[in-house]
Amino acid sequence: MFRNILVPVDFTLKNESALNTALDLVRGKEAKITLLHVIELIEHVEFDEMADFYRSLETRAAAKLYGLEERFKQALIPVYHEIVCGKRAETIVKYAEEREVDLIVLSSHQVDRDHPALSVGAISYRIAIVARCPVLLVK
Repeated sequence: MFRNILVPVDFTLKNESALNTALDLVRGKEAKITLLHVIELIEHVEFDEMADFYRSLETRAAAKLYGLEERFKQALIPVYHEIVCGKRAETIVKYAEEREVDLIVLSSHQVDRDHPALSVGAISYRIAIVARCPVLLVK
C-alpha cells in the first residue's frame, strides 16, 4: 500500500518510535524509506553569512543519518537520506509533495490533556493538517 515513506528526523530519542514503526510497515514489502533532516534557517540572517555554520550542521547530520540507515539496510529495505534547509513543517510538506510520498511517519509529543490547545503549534500537528498524503503520528 505505502511504497514511498518519508520519516523526518531531528535526532532526538522520540524519533526511535517513528523509525521502528516505519521499519515495521515496510518489512517484507516493496517500499523505500527516506530519512529527512531539516536544518532550520536562522530568520533575518542571510544564508551566505551563516554558510560555514550550516555546512558544519549538514556534515554532522549526514553522519547521524548514515547511522540511522543501518537498521533498514540490515533488514534489506531500501533507505535514503536527505538534508535540506528551511522551516521544518513547511519544508517537510513541500518535500513530500515534490517526491510523491505515500506516507509521512513522524514522532509526536504527548499532548497535555488538561491544555490540549498548547499542542496546536507543534510541528507534527502542522504537518498532519497540511500534508496531502496520509500522516502517521507516533507517540
